[in-house]
Amino acid sequence: MVEKNGFWDRFIQNSLIKNVRKHWMLYLMILPGIIYYIIFKYIPLMGSVIAFQDFQIFKGIFASPWVGLENFRHLLHYQDFHEVLRNTALIALYQLVFQFPAPIILALLFNEIRLLIVKRTVQSLFYLPHFLSWVVVGGIVFELLASQGIVNAIREMLGFEPILFMQEEGYFRSIVIISGIWKEIGWGTIIYLAAITAINPSLYEAAVIDGANRFKQTIYITLPLLLPTISVLFLLNIGNFLELGFDQIFNLLTPMTYSVGDIIETYVYRAGVLQGQYSLTTAIGLFQSVIGFALLWIFNRLARKSEQGLW
Repeated sequence: MVEKNGFWDRFIQNSLIKNVRKHWMLYLMILPGIIYYIIFKYIPLMGSVIAFQDFQIFKGIFASPWVGLENFRHLLHYQDFHEVLRNTALIALYQLVFQFPAPIILALLFNEIRLLIVKRTVQSLFYLPHFLSWVVVGGIVFELLASQGIVNAIREMLGFEPILFMQEEGYFRSIVIISGIWKEIGWGTIIYLAAITAINPSLYEAAVIDGANRFKQTIYITLPLLLPTISVLFLLNIGNFLELGFDQIFNLLTPMTYSVGDIIETYVYRAGVLQGQYSLTTAIGLFQSVIGFALLWIFNRLARKSEQGLW
């Protein structure tokens, strides 16, 4: 009995329990976040079993018949899903190429503004669109690009014929990328600006002594020291490569642009919510997660070669 008590005393003194007792207020602060992830992230993972069932809502998860990989076979042979997957991959690729670098460039430009009041005013103007819902932004985009909108009014003044932008397939993906940049570019600069302010000013002072102008300071000091932050955010983005978000596409999509704009999220909404194909749409969600994890693992392995990986 003495030995057991001695072991228990050592366990309390040299384990996590001692740390929790010492810093209990910090653990109390992170408790809501832990509870959130358990309830809304980990517990719902059990629902992934629906992807391997012919799920029937009245029978529930435990009583629905098991079909194995049948939903995935149906998914891979379904022609509409091939089109949806292609649209999703293309728009995600455009976002990585054009939308991901935009906040980096804007943060570098913000860093060059010396007058503080001007810098804060411009930053606030760029932050504002982030707080608008995609319903509002979608309405603004439709009004701007309507046949009698501002863009077509300018075109008519220049002698060009009006274009129905929102009904033309060739313009849809560009509109998605441009509207996404306009809405999120300011908010995306916050982390990069924080990383820039953490750079030691003595590095810039030494560069000035060596004769480096502002452009060379950006290329040889700011950008290299931003690479760890860029790498982490890029890996977080690549992990959600096939998850573009429902709100933006749904509010910009029209029946005439379905062939180029229908993505996985909008397809899941129609098939899962409106048609009740829960097993098929769960299989799609699991497919997205597997692809995202595979891409994250691959790019993290590549980033580790420069010691910039997530793990």
